[in-house]
Amino acid sequence: MAATIRDVALKAGVSISTVSRVLNDTCPVADDKRVRVESAAKELGYTPNPVARSLLSSETGGIGIILPFVSGEFFSEFLNGVDQAAQEQDFFLLISTSHHSSEDLKKAMASMYRRVDGLLVMAPHMTTQAVEALAPDGLPFVFVNTEVVSDDAFGVTFDNYGGMYAMTAHLVSKGHRRIAFITGTENAYDARERLRGHLQALKDNEIAPLDELIFKGNYDQRAGFEACNRVLRLEDRPTAVMASNDDSAIGVLSALRQAGLTIPDDMAVTGFDDVQSAQFATPPLSSVHVPVRQLGTAAIDLLVSRLNDVQRAPQMRTLPVELRIRGSSK
Repeated sequence: MAATIRDVALKAGVSISTVSRVLNDTCPVADDKRVRVESAAKELGYTPNPVARSLLSSETGGIGIILPFVSGEFFSEFLNGVDQAAQEQDFFLLISTSHHSSEDLKKAMASMYRRVDGLLVMAPHMTTQAVEALAPDGLPFVFVNTEVVSDDAFGVTFDNYGGMYAMTAHLVSKGHRRIAFITGTENAYDARERLRGHLQALKDNEIAPLDELIFKGNYDQRAGFEACNRVLRLEDRPTAVMASNDDSAIGVLSALRQAGLTIPDDMAVTGFDDVQSAQFATPPLSSVHVPVRQLGTAAIDLLVSRLNDVQRAPQMRTLPVELRIRGSSK
């Protein structure tokens, strides 16, 4: 049986896309990988099919990344994971933002059309079906932390619901019964899931959820600071404040210190994501640890598997999270 491109990739220890780029000379490839591919192809007697060659030569060697934002520690760590995985697979990246706008998302995808081989999209304000409806035909997708409403999507996410459920249960175990909750960006999938986890944990611990303890936030420090000041104006103050992410929680810490309260004795505080600055906050912030770099790596690996026609069946992978309990809630 004649050798295939997959045989060459296996023997050379590289991806199928890398073999394609070397043999078709379509994109730069590291010298050591080029040598391994050429040696493997020669040893196996591999000759590309002319029709397949014409199809493969249309590859760009690029992957498009569309994120709601690119600022902040979460997105920085995510892009580090994406970049590392893409470099290992010999892909370059094109990065754009949607700013929670479907119109911006459509423009970003249009700008990348024919410039990338596939798209990695994080759109927490939309569903996977809504995103695909805006996209050019035939472009492979992998979704990150995006709401799935069909069984034909490819993507990677993490346990937003379970993480916030566990953190709420932690506070309840410390004796807190009146807990304020600061939400994330309105209508965002991850924000809804985190709120859902919090409310379910209260119910499971026989604590009635109260609307007066839910405060609108926006995943940033100012929103956390302002929401906490509203919390402090309540006649019956909560004994704990849960923020939907660490940036918001850091704003909460600042508001409580400014009000002269002691953390966690007067009021406990928790966050979500466990960005690096959480452990250096004053006091160190209890948070739900999300494997952000792994999230980026897993998303790239899945997309490359799609591009190499290795992963054909739809796959949604959920990464586990874990609690990091520190001084803000002990």
